[in-house]
Amino acid sequence: MIILSARAANRVRTMQTELAAPTKRLRVFVESGGCSGFQYGMSFDERKEGDAELESEGVQFLVDPTSLAYLNGSSIDFDDGLHGKGFEIKNPNAQSTCGCGKSFN
Repeated sequence: MIILSARAANRVRTMQTELAAPTKRLRVFVESGGCSGFQYGMSFDERKEGDAELESEGVQFLVDPTSLAYLNGSSIDFDDGLHGKGFEIKNPNAQSTCGCGKSFN
């Protein structure tokens, strides 16, 4: 399970409205790269075979099976404060993270 905070869910809904593509959903994924070995990614995409379809705070989103193994138990928040960090993923499966918060091991 992956949980979106209310702030993250509101931001995703706003982005979906601006995108004006009703069949696309948020995709949360992990890919190789970053300074710690793996990095988080998000995009709007169509559902693909094998995707897990999750829902949190009324927002449906997609995660591929490999990424779900890395992200299970994570929470996603959105910070639009003075530092303007954007989306933040708290991942209990990460052994270490880099300073930017977008990369982990």
